[in-house]
Amino acid sequence: MVETRDASLDVTDIRVQADRGQLQALFENLFRNAIGHGGDDVTIRIGPVEDGLYVEDTGTGIPEEKREVVFEHGFSTGYGGNGVGLTIVGRIANRHGWSIELGEEQSGGTRFEFTGVEIID
Repeated sequence: MVETRDASLDVTDIRVQADRGQLQALFENLFRNAIGHGGDDVTIRIGPVEDGLYVEDTGTGIPEEKREVVFEHGFSTGYGGNGVGLTIVGRIANRHGWSIELGEEQSGGTRFEFTGVEIID
């Protein structure tokens, strides 16, 4: 479970082929990260991209110079995190054969794009 505070979740209906427990852990870690760093009223959106899906938030974003290291075990921005959440996300994506591209959401938040994901119609 993730403490949601006043966060909101906006999901476009999408089904993917994945291990259910691992997919839940991936989402929980992304949500926890977004809420922990993005503020109490952050909005998290999930939707489709070509060959996959995205998870983005309206939080503070990840500086471009840190985007290469956020998936490394122990990396933390110092906001009380333990540096394993995004490591778990990266490992789950790798186990499924997915690629991750880390970028910026329109308002400056963080956007994760997962490609190589099998979409179920």
